[in-house]
Amino acid sequence: MGHEYYMRLALLEAVKAGKKDEVPVGAVIVMDGKIIARAHNNIINRNDPCGHAELIAIRKAAKKTGNERLNGAILYATIEPCCMCAGAILLARIKTLVYGARELKTGACGSVHEVINDPRNNHTVEVVADVLSAGCGAVIKEFFKKKRKKRAQI
Repeated sequence: MGHEYYMRLALLEAVKAGKKDEVPVGAVIVMDGKIIARAHNNIINRNDPCGHAELIAIRKAAKKTGNERLNGAILYATIEPCCMCAGAILLARIKTLVYGARELKTGACGSVHEVINDPRNNHTVEVVADVLSAGCGAVIKEFFKKKRKKRAQI
């Protein structure tokens, strides 16, 4: 199964987040061809500023594998990870990051910051960008459009 298949699963996670009034970001981690973790943003409901989809998925995957190192894993994220999530991806030794839409305000994988592949890092992550980017970006745009409309009605 290719990148688009797993990104569609990450998009389903993003939709779950949106239904909870969380910013709709989803993540899926695959290792040895098997999904080992799925997650979506859960910041507000958990009162956890670190409740990003990528971090939750990494924690689940580490618990499932019994190892803090996720060597060989592929992480799919609907939106380009931030600095915090990029750091966690490095520390988990994830092999490949595949993301959908670029995050032009806080993206840390090439758009704004280059945390993921700073040459001073002791680990290199293969980055595949723009997989189903239109669909991933549309989910976020629609979420914030509804938020602004709701705010205008108050």
